[in-house]
Amino acid sequence: MTATSAAAAAARATVYGYPRQGHHRELKKAVEGYWKGQIGAGALRETAVMLRAANWRQLADAGIDEVPTGDFSFYDHVLDTSVMVGAVPDRHRAAVEADALDGYFAMARGTQEAAPLEMTKWFDTNYHYLVPELGPDTVFAANSAKQVAELSEAVALGHAARPVLVGPVTYLLLAKPAPGVAPDFEPLTLLDRLLPVYAEVLADLRAAGATWVQLDEPALVQDRTAAELNAAARAYRELGALTDRPRLLVASYFDRLGEALPVLAKAPVDGLALDFTGPAAGNLDDLAAVGGLPGKRLVAGVVDGRNVWINDLAVSLSTLGTLLGLADRVDVAASCSLLHVPLDTAAERDIDPQIARWLAFARQKATEVATLARGIAQGTGTIAAQLAANRADLASRATSVLTRDPAVRARAGAVTDADARRPEPYAERAPAQRARLRLPALPTTTIGSFPQTSELRTARADLRAGRIDTAGYEQRIAAEIQDVISFQEKTGIDVLVHGEPERNDMVQYFAEQLTGYLATRHGWVQSYGTRYVRPPILAGDISRPEPMTVRWTTYAQSLTDRPVKGMLTGPVTMLAWSFVRDDQPLADTARQVALALRDEVSDLEAAGTAVIQVDEPALRETLPLRTADRPSYLAWATEAFRLTTGGVRADTQIHTHMCYAEFGDILPAIDDLDADVISLEAARSHMQVATELADAHYPREVGPGVYDIHSPRVPGTAETATLLRTALAAIPADRLWANPDCGLKTRGWPEVRASLDHLVAAAQEVRSTL
Repeated sequence: MTATSAAAAAARATVYGYPRQGHHRELKKAVEGYWKGQIGAGALRETAVMLRAANWRQLADAGIDEVPTGDFSFYDHVLDTSVMVGAVPDRHRAAVEADALDGYFAMARGTQEAAPLEMTKWFDTNYHYLVPELGPDTVFAANSAKQVAELSEAVALGHAARPVLVGPVTYLLLAKPAPGVAPDFEPLTLLDRLLPVYAEVLADLRAAGATWVQLDEPALVQDRTAAELNAAARAYRELGALTDRPRLLVASYFDRLGEALPVLAKAPVDGLALDFTGPAAGNLDDLAAVGGLPGKRLVAGVVDGRNVWINDLAVSLSTLGTLLGLADRVDVAASCSLLHVPLDTAAERDIDPQIARWLAFARQKATEVATLARGIAQGTGTIAAQLAANRADLASRATSVLTRDPAVRARAGAVTDADARRPEPYAERAPAQRARLRLPALPTTTIGSFPQTSELRTARADLRAGRIDTAGYEQRIAAEIQDVISFQEKTGIDVLVHGEPERNDMVQYFAEQLTGYLATRHGWVQSYGTRYVRPPILAGDISRPEPMTVRWTTYAQSLTDRPVKGMLTGPVTMLAWSFVRDDQPLADTARQVALALRDEVSDLEAAGTAVIQVDEPALRETLPLRTADRPSYLAWATEAFRLTTGGVRADTQIHTHMCYAEFGDILPAIDDLDADVISLEAARSHMQVATELADAHYPREVGPGVYDIHSPRVPGTAETATLLRTALAAIPADRLWANPDCGLKTRGWPEVRASLDHLVAAAQEVRSTL
């Protein structure tokens, strides 16, 4: 038997992670029930055990030979890692010592006494993780209880299981200096202190029965300095040299490993897991260039774990065939954790059957992985029926009239540079807008949404079920808008919003009114904690048949003399928070969406709307991980925003909003949006973005958030005023706004009322000192 045929015969199927929530979002309901005191800790943990067992059973039934453990989390796997290594902030240590579960949630959500950990996006996904806080005095201590318990559960159920951990290098590269620590502190300097803790966890897992442990190092697919690469080499040289350890599989995903590939290939570890989809397809040539992985296991991520389209099985088999000659054993996997896709297409009864043939959610992707592994190990004749069905489904999509609209393509092709630029510079627009709006210094506003109460959700459910008619539903929406406008007026907010009671989600709401989009009924994906979204699917060319927001915006404006913002989701976010087409460039799709939104902006302005907010929270999130790929992305992304907003008059004020990302990387692009006002997350990051904008000489108006809406705690007036004064030290008063970090949809009315009262009082207090 040749080395290649031996590698083929040994091929097995595996995945790195699976959706956590359950078919009916049982995890969300249980966690929120625990927070409300409706169930106890025991019941919450029982739900978790049930969900983990169901996930492993589904994977095994699909043909997955080795299931992951440790990927399950009550809130976030990076926060779980902080607990595993004992990196608990001092302000939460007493709570963790008093009750580990409550302390865990306090780190995630905060308490009235202690702010939560900062939250930001997991690489270029819409998943949010809790940022570790570290400093020179950080003392790590191993706590492998969760990891060992979940492995033991899987083994007891008869599964071959592989624990999955965030790797030590990625963990430190994701961390930030703790509050009070010098901002230039490098968490990576703690590597030598952290590695013995990982060694202890690995020994515990081996004792519990682990034969393999996966260490995820996605940070290494980004551009890394020589010092960072040397740290990775040292980390895996030390971990690989341990005698009391399982075999080590180091995993990367989301892009090419590039210069980190030879570092890991030479390390004394037992295998690598690499992504071979999308921008990471270059790993194939790179792996051949370094001489492959002789004597090691390769886990090949050939099924896209981030998008919902079916795999081209023939193409993946070809890739796997090449890889068989580059390692002693080649296993088949999805490109990354399946956390980033919905659970099961079988739940979607309303999708056009023709389109349903083109889709694969987590459960279907696991089947694709198993099919490919069987085809490699046993020969393609054993999967002939699956290959034939796959070819037919791919051909159906490629030739479908549902995917192409000649009129949309002609309009997009006729766009000129002038269409994507406002003719007047900001210096001319600002006086016109101030004359029209007549706002005070430090004007107050909110980001758009107000609490989505159970009554609103019930009304939408009643409408879908036919328990109320459209007229009855719209009466409820109108009443909610009246209440929201009245509250804002009484509170003293300067620029109002209608509260978005009619919107289920800031992307889905628009997707349901645009041609070319497909909405799911049960396609939930975790965004953070218990926050789940249903990303729509971009299946065809995009257009806007009729106005989407004008009616409710103009109704809200009729209730008040104060300006009411029109609220839209921007084109880049419409792509980033959807499952996008993989059959045309993203830039082409973005232009189509921008033109549809441009029509909406025009109609809002014609209806008298003086302030229009086009949210782009995903602009930074979608930034390519490799620096060389960023200029082309930013060029089409900023053009799409300007194409959306470029047709308005000088006295119409354009706002945009971004949240929970590292903005320093894209400050020139933020400037290039040419928005009149930008609001950004700033409370958890202690106004860091205000300083960054000042250092970059950002010339327009800024609303750095002073109220962290992702925590239930209510910041007091003094705390909010302090944040405003910190912002004022960087941003001049005539260009500074006061607003929350993000929309208020997920919060309850009591905390929103108190927090906005404090926000307005803080703005008035600071305003009085100007």
